[in-house]
Amino acid sequence: MRGALDGIRILDLSSVVCGPMATQLLGDMGADIIKIEAPEGDLSRSVGPARNKGMAALFLNCNRNKRSVVLDLKRQEARDLFVEMAARADVVVHSIRGDAARRIGLDYDRLKAVNPRLIYCHITGFSEDGPYAGLPAFDDIIQAASGAADLQRVYAGEPRYLPALIADKTVGVYAAMTIAAALVARGRDGVGQEVRVPMFETMAAFNLTEHLWGRTFDPPQGNMGYASIVAGTRKPYRTKDGFIAVVPYTDAHWKRLFDVIGEPQLATDPRFATLAARVVHNKEVFGKLGEIMAGRSTADWVRTFRDADIPAMQINDLEAVLNDGHLAAEDFWELRQHPTEGTVRVSSIPYAMSETAGSIRRLAPRCGEHTREVLAELGCSPEGITRALETRAAVAADAPPENT
Repeated sequence: MRGALDGIRILDLSSVVCGPMATQLLGDMGADIIKIEAPEGDLSRSVGPARNKGMAALFLNCNRNKRSVVLDLKRQEARDLFVEMAARADVVVHSIRGDAARRIGLDYDRLKAVNPRLIYCHITGFSEDGPYAGLPAFDDIIQAASGAADLQRVYAGEPRYLPALIADKTVGVYAAMTIAAALVARGRDGVGQEVRVPMFETMAAFNLTEHLWGRTFDPPQGNMGYASIVAGTRKPYRTKDGFIAVVPYTDAHWKRLFDVIGEPQLATDPRFATLAARVVHNKEVFGKLGEIMAGRSTADWVRTFRDADIPAMQINDLEAVLNDGHLAAEDFWELRQHPTEGTVRVSSIPYAMSETAGSIRRLAPRCGEHTREVLAELGCSPEGITRALETRAAVAADAPPENT
C-alpha cells in the first residue's frame, strides 16, 4: 500500500528533536526523507543509552524512515551539491538561523530560483519580525517564554519545566502539518512557498488556548488562566494504593459520580449542580472528591467509574505505559531488527488511514550511511562522488576518517 506522501522527497537539515520529529511524521506517511548531517552528525546521536557510538536512543526515536547524507556545508562544493539536491526535491526543512542560511546561500530566494515548486520550511526559535529574532532557542527556552514553565508554579510553588520536550514535539507536529498543507496547495495551484514555523509563537498560541480565559475579551471579563487548572485542584486523586484520574465533565457525569460515591444530594447542591458553578467552587468539589477517593483501591474505583460510564483511568508510570494491556493488544510496541543496533523497540504508527496507511520502512540510519546512494540518484558520476568524498565536501559511512 502506498503512503499518503509516497513520491515526495524531503531534504531535512534540522537536528535534535523538533525538525526531526516533523520529518519523521512525514516519513511515516511515505515521504522519502533525506537527512543532511554535518560531519559530526546530529547532536541527538549522542543523547541517551547506545550500543554503538552515534546511535543513541533519542536519535533512534526521531529519525526512522530516513536516509543519511553527510555534507560539510562549510565548504562551497557541499553547498553546490545541496542546491542540486534541492532542485530535485519537493521540500526543504531546516532550523538554521535566518542570517546564517542567507550567508551560506541556502535561503528561500536562492533555492526558489532553482526550484519554484519547492516547499521551504524554516523552523525558528522566534519569528523574524519581532525583537527576539535570531535568538537561540531550545525546548526549555520556549517553555519559559510561552508560560508553560510558569504554569508549574501551581503545583510546585515555583516555575518548573515540564518533564518532557513538549515544545520541540508540539512544534514538530505543527511543522509537519503546515508542510503537508503546503504540498496540498502546490498540488492545487502548482507553486511552492516558504513556510515559517516559529517555536515561541506556536507554543504561545498552543499554551494559551484555554488560558486566555477572561482576557479573551476586550475589555477583560476576568483574569487569565483556566480557573480549575490554575487553582491547583485539577490533579490526580490519591487512592488507597495509588492514583487515579477522574474527569466527570458534563452535568450527567457529575450526577452519576455523586451517586456512585454515595453522595447523591450533592447533585442538587447549587455549588455543584452546573459546570459554571463547579468552576467557581472547584476547590470545594474537588476537595470532597479527594477525601472520598482515598478510601478505595485504584482498580476498584476504575471498575466503579467505568460501570457508570464516567471518564476515569489509573495513573500509569512510564513502565506501565510500556506494558499497558490496551497497547499490547494492538501490538503497539514493536521489536525490530536494526542492521547495526540489534533488537530495538519502536512505537507503531498511532493513526490509521484506510487507503494510504503509514509504515515503518527503515530504522534510523548511521551517519552518512546513504551518502553514495543519494548522490548517485542525484546524477553524480562515480568520479564526481569520489571527488566529493576525497575533498570531504561529502562523507560516507564507509569513508576513512579525515587525515588517516
